[in-house]
Amino acid sequence: MSQTTKMRDTRRLPAVSDRHIDPHAYPDGVAFLDGQYLPMSQAKVSVLDWGFLHSDATYDTVHVWNGDFFRLDQHLDRFFAGLEKLRMTIPFDRDGVAEILHDCVALSGHRAAYVEMLCTRGASPTFSRDPRQAVNRFMAFAVPFGSVANAEQLQRGLRVAISDKVRIPPASIDPAIKNYHWLDLVRGLYDAYDRGAETALILDFNGNIAEGPGFNVFCVKDGKLSTPAVGVLPGITRRTVFDLCGEEGLIAEATDVGVAALKAADEVFITSTAGGIMPVTEIDGAAVAGGKVGPVTSRLMTLYWQKHDDPAWSSPVRYP
Repeated sequence: MSQTTKMRDTRRLPAVSDRHIDPHAYPDGVAFLDGQYLPMSQAKVSVLDWGFLHSDATYDTVHVWNGDFFRLDQHLDRFFAGLEKLRMTIPFDRDGVAEILHDCVALSGHRAAYVEMLCTRGASPTFSRDPRQAVNRFMAFAVPFGSVANAEQLQRGLRVAISDKVRIPPASIDPAIKNYHWLDLVRGLYDAYDRGAETALILDFNGNIAEGPGFNVFCVKDGKLSTPAVGVLPGITRRTVFDLCGEEGLIAEATDVGVAALKAADEVFITSTAGGIMPVTEIDGAAVAGGKVGPVTSRLMTLYWQKHDDPAWSSPVRYP
């Protein structure tokens, strides 16, 4: 008998634990899962969930600032539209989801929060590969507000690199469905880090600028604003820029934005629920218009945060 066979015969199997001991740290917050409100450290998803195995999920994020949700209705619109397109169902209507989001924030106590609602395909009780047999699973959580750009970057502007990675084309995945297909974006991020930048923009299938990891991009040229139109998530903050421009008499359009056009812009900024309107002052190591935050960007940043006090744009969290 070989030594390997002897070891196989004598080795005892490891014990099966009755529960998982999680060694990881989590942000302070409250999650809703399976009808229960839980600390973030207790909110778990099965390894058999299609959201994990196949990235078969949709989600949306909204932020709370000074105790108010910002544009919650628009985020709910997009979330429920994604559910419909993916043929997912949840046991809550819009008011029910809004109530859960309010409760997550109120129970967390956060006055500035990043709030997410999500639905995964779930799992089949029989491990079937037929998605129609999976039980869809709704979850939500509220954690402290976080921004794509930190305080220093908001003041001086972000350093961005343009990656040659291509965003998933809209013929494959409808970009209006907010999803977790981020491998193209993550690869672009590593390209940016390798070149000393802080975040990335990647391309669309025609070689034009698309978007970055979790944000849209705008450029300003001769007082006019443009943002990529194809293959990008129609972000709520992106829409907010169009609304602000309408109020301020600024021209903004969604169109093709080439790499050369972006680099030649007078101003560049990015937009995200996680951070709002954030300036870009360097692209591929070259300064954008002298490396200073431009006047249009500064004006829109100020207006954006002022709107958080407008009842037409914000709704108060129901704290106890």
